[in-house]
Amino acid sequence: MNILPVNLVFSTFVFWVAAKIYVFPRLDLGSRAILPPILILHSLRHLGLMFLAPGATYAGLPAEFAYPAAIGDVVAALLALAAIPAVIRNTSYAKGIVWIFNIWGTLDLLNAIRLATVYNAAPFMGAAYWIPAFWVPALLVTHYITFLLLVRKWS
Repeated sequence: MNILPVNLVFSTFVFWVAAKIYVFPRLDLGSRAILPPILILHSLRHLGLMFLAPGATYAGLPAEFAYPAAIGDVVAALLALAAIPAVIRNTSYAKGIVWIFNIWGTLDLLNAIRLATVYNAAPFMGAAYWIPAFWVPALLVTHYITFLLLVRKWS
């Protein structure tokens, strides 16, 4: 039995509940208050490189999953890092770079979930199993929050 989808769904629900309690009521604080912590969280997506690290995964982890997931995460981390000073300084391009980061990051996560399913990656994740079981749900919920902020009046 593949437990990973259960972990993914349940953890996403838990992060959703936390966001509903602690973040959604404060969305009126605006993007400059809420986005920096989200972007800092996503700046740690370089941890997706664990899918390429011997010892963090078991032999046999499908390369068709591991490489796109790892590289996609690094690109998302770099985009998040680039967006932080733009948001804090309220530059004219801040909203644009956050859109790019958020679209890329969301599509990357959805693609990684798809590839993990198609190539049956879960049994080979080893210590890196925590990434899709815990980390990905937090990232998905914060991407959703970021979309909510992006469609509102930028402040």
